[in-house]
Amino acid sequence: MGAGAGTGRGQLFLRSLLFLLLAGSPAPHPVRGQLRYAVPEELEHGAFVANLGEDLGLDVSTLSARRFRIVSRAGARQHLEVNLENGILFVNERIDREEVCEAGGTCLLHLQLLVESPLELYRVEVEVLDINDHAPTFPWQEYVLEVAESAVLGARFPLESAQDPDVGTNSVHTYRLSPNSFFSLEVQTRSDASKFAELVLERALDREQQRAHRVLLTALDGGVPERSGTAHILVTVLDANDNVPAFDQPSYGVSLPEDAPAGTLVIQLNATDLDEGPNGEIEYSFSGHAPPRVRELFHIEPRSGQVLLKGPLDYERASLHELYVQAKDRGPSAVAVHCRVLVHLLDVNDNAPEVTLTSVSTPVLEDAPPGTVIAVISVLDRDSGDNGRVSCELSPDVPFELRSSFRNYYTLVTTQPLDREVVSEYNVSITARDMGSPALLTRSTLTIPVSDVNDNAPRFLQPSYSIYVMENNAPGASICSVSALDPDCQQNAYLSYSIADGHIHGMPVGTYVSINSDSGHMYALRSLDYEQIRSFQIQVQAQDAGFPPLSANVTVHIFVLDQNDNAPVIVSPMPRNGSVATELVPRSAGPGYLVGTVSAVDADAGLNSRLSYQLLQATDFTLFSVAPDTGELRTLRSFLEQDATRQRLVVQVRDGGQPALSATMSLLLSVVETMPQTLSDFSEFSLPPEVSSYSPVTLYLLVSLGSISFTFLLAILILTAIRCRGERRSHQGDGCSPPRCHCCPGSRPSSDGLKTSNLTAQPPAGTTAATCLDVPGGGPPGYCYKVCLGPESAQSDFMFLKPCSPPRNNEKDPGKRSRPGQHLQVSKQIKQPNMDWLPPSTQRPALKR
Repeated sequence: MGAGAGTGRGQLFLRSLLFLLLAGSPAPHPVRGQLRYAVPEELEHGAFVANLGEDLGLDVSTLSARRFRIVSRAGARQHLEVNLENGILFVNERIDREEVCEAGGTCLLHLQLLVESPLELYRVEVEVLDINDHAPTFPWQEYVLEVAESAVLGARFPLESAQDPDVGTNSVHTYRLSPNSFFSLEVQTRSDASKFAELVLERALDREQQRAHRVLLTALDGGVPERSGTAHILVTVLDANDNVPAFDQPSYGVSLPEDAPAGTLVIQLNATDLDEGPNGEIEYSFSGHAPPRVRELFHIEPRSGQVLLKGPLDYERASLHELYVQAKDRGPSAVAVHCRVLVHLLDVNDNAPEVTLTSVSTPVLEDAPPGTVIAVISVLDRDSGDNGRVSCELSPDVPFELRSSFRNYYTLVTTQPLDREVVSEYNVSITARDMGSPALLTRSTLTIPVSDVNDNAPRFLQPSYSIYVMENNAPGASICSVSALDPDCQQNAYLSYSIADGHIHGMPVGTYVSINSDSGHMYALRSLDYEQIRSFQIQVQAQDAGFPPLSANVTVHIFVLDQNDNAPVIVSPMPRNGSVATELVPRSAGPGYLVGTVSAVDADAGLNSRLSYQLLQATDFTLFSVAPDTGELRTLRSFLEQDATRQRLVVQVRDGGQPALSATMSLLLSVVETMPQTLSDFSEFSLPPEVSSYSPVTLYLLVSLGSISFTFLLAILILTAIRCRGERRSHQGDGCSPPRCHCCPGSRPSSDGLKTSNLTAQPPAGTTAATCLDVPGGGPPGYCYKVCLGPESAQSDFMFLKPCSPPRNNEKDPGKRSRPGQHLQVSKQIKQPNMDWLPPSTQRPALKR
C-alpha cells in the first residue's frame, strides 16, 4: 500500500515536471491588462506558480503591511495563496482540474488581488493545465454483444465508449482489440473529436460450431505516460434478426429555458426497424456511458422515445447537456444503435446580484478627510448578458459615495467631514440592480461606526465602598465588586482595575486582597482574623485603555466581622499537678457561702464573648449553685451530717455565639472542720496542662497571652518604678504621706488572700499620661496589687501578681513559688462581658489562704 502510494506520487511528480518543461516557466501573459499564468493540476501544497511581487512591480517588504491578499467569494475554495514574505503565488491546496472545471475546454482560475495603502486592485488568470491523471474506463467490465449468425462480413457493431475525464491528448486516443480470427476493430471519430470503436465482422459466424466469442477491448489515452482501461466483450452468436433500428439523424439539437418545469418534453426521438413483429419493436434508453448527472435531469420513455425533463436545470452550472441515447429492437439478436442529443439551455434572470464587502476599514475617525476609502465592494450576477449587468447606488442623505474602479468593483469613500457627536454610526444601504426583465435587486446594509477620542476619565459608581467580611473567610473567595463607567467608547472605554501600592500592618496590600483587572471583583488572598485586624482600607484604581490613558481612584473600606471561632478558656480555678482543682469548704458554711468564682476568658467580641456558667454535674445538686453571669460558686444550704465530705462538681462555661462554644472544668470540694492557711486552686492562674496539650488553639492563646502579658508587665513595672520615685519626691517636697501600695518585701500582709480588680480608667480628654490606680485592701501574703492604665487602655482590665515575701513553711520546694512569668497574663482586649472574670475583694475571704 505504501509502495503503491509512493509510486503514484513519483509518477505525479514526473508528470508535473514534464508539463512544466513542455509549457516552460509560468511567465506572465498580459491579457487585456491582466496577468495570466499556467500551472498543471494536482500539484502539492506549496508548489511555485508565479512571483506576483516581481511581475506586478510591488515592493515585497511592504506586502504584509499593505495587506496584500487574494479576494474570493464567501464559501469559495482557496486553491492558490500568496506568500507575503516574498510575493510568490503558490498552490494552497491540490487542484483537480476535473473538479474545478466540469466542462471541457480551457480551465481558468480568476484571481482578484487587493493591496491597501493606497488601495489597488489587480486581476490574474491562472490556467489549470490538464495532466494525465485518469485512465480510460468503461461503463462495465464485461460487455455482452449479441450477433446474429446471419450477419454479413464487414458488419459493424458499435461498442461502448470508454470515458476519460482528462482533455486533449490525455483523453481517449485509440482502442485496441485482442487478437482473434473473427473480428477486427475500427476506431471512428465523432464531430466533437471524441473516439469510439466499432467491432467489424471479418469471418462468417457459425453458431453450431461456436456459440460465443471472447475478446478484450483496450482503450488507450494519448498522455505520457500512457494510461489504459480494458473491458471484456462476450460475443454471443444468435439466430437471424438481420435488421437494426435506424435513427432519422445521427444527432439532434434542442434549446430549453433553464426554468422549464419538470415533465417538459425535450424532444421526440424516432427510430425505425425494417423487421416485423418483436424484431421491429424498438425500445429507447440511455447508453451505458451516459453520466449520472444526465440521468438525474432527463428521462426517456422506453416505448415512445420521448425525452422528458426530470430535474431542475441551472444555466450557470452547465449551459449544455449531451445525451447519448440508444435504440434496440426486441428481437432475440437485438443490436443497439446510438444517437446524440444536444440540449442547449437558455439563460433566464433567476439570480439576484450578490454584494460582497471585499475590504472594510471601520471604524472611521471622525476627523477623516473627504475621499477616505471606507470599503471595497464587489458585485456579481451569475446570469449572462443583460441579466448579468449590474448597477449600484447608495441610500440618500449619507456622507458617502460609490466610485467605480473596475467592472463590478466599487469603492465607498467619504464626501464630507464626519462628526461623532452628531452621528456616532451610519447604516449605509447599498442597492445592486441587474438589467434583466424583470430586474432583480439586492440590498446590503453596511454599518459604519465613527471612532471617538479619549477625553473622559473613568468614574466609579460610588464615592467610596464599605465592605464587611466575616473573619475566617476562605482564601480566594470574592468579597466585593467595584465598578466604574467611562462615557467613551470601544478601547477608550475598556477599563482595567488595579490596587494601589500600600501596606497593611507592615505587609504589602497585595498579600491581603487582589482584584480582577477586567471585572473589578475583589478577592481575599488570606483568611482574616478579627482578633488581629478589624478594619483596613485600600485604594482601587480604574484606568481606561485610551491613549493617553485616564484613571480614577476610589477608597474601599474593609471591615472584618467577628465570628465565634474561639472557645472559652477557664483561667480560674486551675488544678494542681495535672489533677482536678481542689478546694476546702468549712462545714460551718451557711447558705450563700461563696466557695469561689469560676473565671474564663473568650478572645471573641460582642455576643461571641458573653459567657454564661452552669453546673453540669454535682454530687448533690441541692448543695451548690453557680451564678450564670459571674460564675460565683455558692452554697444553697448548710451542710448536714449525712452530706459527703468530698463533693465533685463539673462546671460548664458557654459563650453567646451561634453555634455556641463551651469549656468545662472539674472541681473537687472537701468539707473540713477548720480551714488551713493554704492557697486554694482558685488563685492559680496558669492554664491547665490538658488545655495546652490537647488544643493547638489553646497553645497559641497561651503563647500570645504570655508574650503580651510579659511585655505589659515589664512596661507597668517601669511605669510603677517611675511613679513611685515621683511620689517619693513629691511627698518629700510637700510633706505628704507615702502611697498606700508598697511593692516591697515589707508590704503589709493581708488576710483576704487573692484580690481581683475590675477597673475602668477614664482619663481626662487630651491627657496622655498613664492613670495609676491602687487596689484597696491587702493581698495575700507576699502580694500587692497595682494597676496602671494608659489613656488608650481605658476599657481594659489588668492584674499582675508580684511575689515579694519569702516562701511559706508549708511549701517544701522554693522553686514552686509564684514567679512573675508564671502568673496568668491577660490581653488588654478582653471582650465584654468578661470584665468580671475575677471575684471582687468583698467576696469570700476563705479563698485567701
